Parts: sequence; structure tokens; C-alpha cells
Amino acid sequence: MSYWAKPILALFYRGNKFTDPIDGKSYRKFLPYGYTKKRTNALAPGTLSLERHRLLWLYLQKNTDFFTKKNFKVLHFAPEQAFYKRFKKQANLDYTTTDLESPLADVKADICDLPFKTASFDIVFCNHVLEHIPDDTKAMQELFRILKPNGYAILQVPLDPNRKTTFEDDSITDKAERTLIFGQYDHLRIYGMDYFDKLAAVGFQVDAVSLKNQLSEAEIQRFAIDANEFIPVCHK
Repeated sequence: MSYWAKPILALFYRGNKFTDPIDGKSYRKFLPYGYTKKRTNALAPGTLSLERHRLLWLYLQKNTDFFTKKNFKVLHFAPEQAFYKRFKKQANLDYTTTDLESPLADVKADICDLPFKTASFDIVFCNHVLEHIPDDTKAMQELFRILKPNGYAILQVPLDPNRKTTFEDDSITDKAERTLIFGQYDHLRIYGMDYFDKLAAVGFQVDAVSLKNQLSEAEIQRFAIDANEFIPVCHK
């Protein structure tokens, strides 16, 4: 490295406020992101992770043995860019992706009629998918069926913690109006806190996990996560 390179790099990184826990890179700020309203410092440039991706990564690091040498058979629905290549390279994972349309999917499948044998997977990731599915109960039943006993599924959805019950209204057909009400025009519902009851009704033992007490306020700010978000961790 040249004589001037170190001072220049030090100047570049000075004042970095945000760190993406997925790749460890730090930035002065993250990028804005949002479908209807732009959130500041939401999108990490390196991994393209959003707040929910970084939150899930931290959960897996702090609360599971997902990143250890223990072997797991994993099914990942609609694989997120922030995770896909990393999980695929992870030596301890027998990793399969699935989706109805995604080009990243190893198996093209309908979540309500999956081609996998009962009790096939140790871990299932299905994040921000169920809000798109007309019969979400049938999808939940299929997720429960393919999960091994003592396995777990992480099933994040857009969740409004201030709502007791999930809201749907099929009579709203205008895309702009649906976007305004549901956050995206192709979202079929806004889940309320009864989401956890719906998961339990198909057989899951459900934990609404919060990392708020596991992270300092400085870490919450640095990783740019929503510490009030619940991670639905579903055990069989």
C-alpha cells in the first residue's frame, strides 16, 4: 500500500455509522428504500439487505447453530439475494430453493401443493411470501407437513403489531388503492397479531422472537434494524 493510501482510506471510513452484519462492511449511510414511502438507511449496498434480512441474520447468529458444522437440510422459499449465495456455499447445509417463478429456484413449486415428502427438512425459510398467497392456511399446513419433527421454520411477513386481527378486503381492486392500504398492490392482507394464532392452529409451536433485549441501542442503530419487529420462529 502506498504512503498516501492509508490516510486516504482512514479518511474515507471515518464517521461510518452503519454496519451490515451479513458481510461486516461499514458505511456512512445505507441507501433509502421503500415501496410507497422511502425509509432512510434501509438498504445495505453490499448485500442488498433490508432491515428484516439483517434482523434474521443476527437471530441466526445469536440464537441458533445454523452457522456451525452441524449439518442441516434446508428449504428456502423465494430466496433473498442477501442470503442466497452465502447459504448455497455454506458447507454444512443441504440447501434447496423453491418458488413458483423465481429464476433462483432449484424446484418450481406451488407452496400450497409441494412436491416434497413429509418431514423432509430441518429448517424452512419462507419470508414475505404468505401475504401473497390466497389460501395462506393451506400454505401453512404444507410448511408444517414438510418440516421434520424438532425442526423449525422462520416465516416472516409484513406484520402490524398494533392490529389484533389480520385485515383483508378483496373488494379493493384498484392497484393504487391496494398499494396505499396494503403496502403493495399484490399483497392480499395485512397480518395482525393473530398471525401467531393462525400458525399455531396448523400445529406449530410458535415463538414471537424479539432481539430487543439481546442488542444494545448502539447496535440497533448501527445495524439499522427494527428492534420491535417479531421473528416468527415455528417449531414442530
